[in-house]
Amino acid sequence: MGKQYKSDGVLVYIEIDHDEVAEVSLELICKARELADQLGVDVQAVIVGKSNLSQFAEQIFSYGCDVLHVIEDERLKFYETLPYTFIVSEVIKQTAPQIVLFGATPVGRDLAPRIASKLKTGLTADCTDLKIGDHENKKLKKTYKNILYQIRPAFGGNIIATIITPEHRPQMATVREGVIKLTPPQKNRAGVILPFNISLDGVDFVNTYLERTVSEKKINLKAADIIVSGGGGVGSKENFQLIHDLAETLGGLVGASRAAVDSGYIGREHQVGQTGTTVRPKLYIACGISGAIQHRAGMDQSGKIIAINTDPNAPIFQIAHYGIVGDLREIIPMMIKAYKTKV
Repeated sequence: MGKQYKSDGVLVYIEIDHDEVAEVSLELICKARELADQLGVDVQAVIVGKSNLSQFAEQIFSYGCDVLHVIEDERLKFYETLPYTFIVSEVIKQTAPQIVLFGATPVGRDLAPRIASKLKTGLTADCTDLKIGDHENKKLKKTYKNILYQIRPAFGGNIIATIITPEHRPQMATVREGVIKLTPPQKNRAGVILPFNISLDGVDFVNTYLERTVSEKKINLKAADIIVSGGGGVGSKENFQLIHDLAETLGGLVGASRAAVDSGYIGREHQVGQTGTTVRPKLYIACGISGAIQHRAGMDQSGKIIAINTDPNAPIFQIAHYGIVGDLREIIPMMIKAYKTKV
C-alpha cells in the first residue's frame, strides 16, 4: 500500500478530460482551498491514469492543492468503474479526509456513489454550493461543529436543500460544473507529489477497448461573454431563428431553457440550467423564459441579465437587471435594428 498521509483534510478527485485536467476539478480545488482554510487543514487531490500524471501537478497546485496523490498503471489509461473505485477508496482509507469532492460528470456520477457505498458514508449529488457550518440536533441535544453543508436544488428544483452528514466520514459530494468560480492561479505555488503505490492484483479489469472515439464539444457556453437564450415562450423552431439572429448580431452564443430543448427547438448542448450548463456571462438575455428555479440556478450569476417575456409576473423578472414586457417577435427585431444602427 502507499505511504500514509493523514491530515483530516479535503480531498478532490482529479478527472482528466481530453488529456487535460477537467475544469470542474480545478473549480473543486478552489472550493476545497476555501473549505480547508476555514477548517485549518490541507487540500489533497488524487489523480489516476496511465503515466506522466505529474505533468499536471503544477497546474493543480496553483489553484490551492497541497498534496497530490498519483496512481499510475498501464491498465488505467481509460476510466473503468471497478479498478478506479478500488483505488480511490484505498486512497481515502489511508489519507482519512473529512471531505471528498467529485465533479458531477458522467465519471463522477458513476464513481462517487460506489465509493460512498464501499465506505458506508453519505453522498449528496449535483451540489451547487458547499459551505462549512454548525448543526444543532435538538432531539439529541447535540451540536455538530464545522460540518459540510451540501447545498443543491431538490423536489424538482422547487426548493434549495441543505444536506449534512454529521455522523459519518468522509462527507462526500459531487458538484456541478461551472457553479464554482475559478480563483486566479498562483503560478509559483508549491505542493507535494506523493506516488501512491497500490497493488492491483485481483482487481477486475472487465472491459476491453476496441476503439475510442473522442468528439469535441460543439459549443462552449461556459466561455461565452454574451449568451442569448430562448425558452418555451419562443413558440416554435422557426421563431427560434430570432434567438440565433440576436446572438449573431451581438457576437454571442445561443442558449436555451429545458422547455425549449424538450420542445425540439434546439439541441441539448445549448441547455442552460440545473440539468444543463451553468454559465456566468457578462450579458445574459432571456427570451421567452419564465425563470423556473432550475433555469435560474444555471445563470443567475451573470453580470447583467435582460429578460423579455409577455408575462409581467414571470419569475425571471425577479433576478433580471432589466426587464421588457412584450412579444419577443416584435422586440428582438427592434433590438437588432437599434444595435446595428448604433454600431
